[in-house]
Amino acid sequence: MSRITTILFDLDGTLINTNDLIISSFLHTLNHYYPGQYEEKDVHPFMGPPLEESFGGLDPDRMEEMCVHYRAYNHEHHDSLVTEFEGVYETVQALYENGYKLAIVSTKVRDVVLKGLDLMNLRPFFEVIITLDEVENAKPHPEPIEKALVALGSSPEEAIMIGDNHHDILAGKNAGVLSAGVAWSAKGREHLAHYEPDFMLDNMKDLLPIVGVQTA
Repeated sequence: MSRITTILFDLDGTLINTNDLIISSFLHTLNHYYPGQYEEKDVHPFMGPPLEESFGGLDPDRMEEMCVHYRAYNHEHHDSLVTEFEGVYETVQALYENGYKLAIVSTKVRDVVLKGLDLMNLRPFFEVIITLDEVENAKPHPEPIEKALVALGSSPEEAIMIGDNHHDILAGKNAGVLSAGVAWSAKGREHLAHYEPDFMLDNMKDLLPIVGVQTA
């Protein structure tokens, strides 16, 4: 195995805990358009893909309207509902200080990604941020990962994709990079394990020995 020099992170549910925000935003929107038909367990399948895909599958004619409704609520409640995951800041900081090349690869639009990074003080660590606005095809298509690798000057053999969703694992496989699932995924460890990531992290700090950072 080549030495890992490049680490690509999903954002929501991986680096920052947006699960409550996302679930709340979906419930607010779905129950506006389909009153009383959705509860929390029904929302999990919508988490991961771009909003347009999730809502387009329900009602193509109202897809754009539903996305606007969702994003308005999501923006309004963002800072009060987003929290940090244990070990994330310290891990990202250690990777940055040890000279690893870091990127965000997200299916969210750029302004929301930047909002989340700024809220958790993570933005200075990432020189490359690939969002839905920069690609034609979202994960699990390899394009977002390939764009990040080109921007960082890295090859697939030296990179790993970290995520909380099967789209992240599949995108990694499709792009020829290693992949790691996070056990704190809202969909559960078993759901991710089914897609056979190369590694499973119980805490973000578990990533450090995998990529070769010495820990005390």
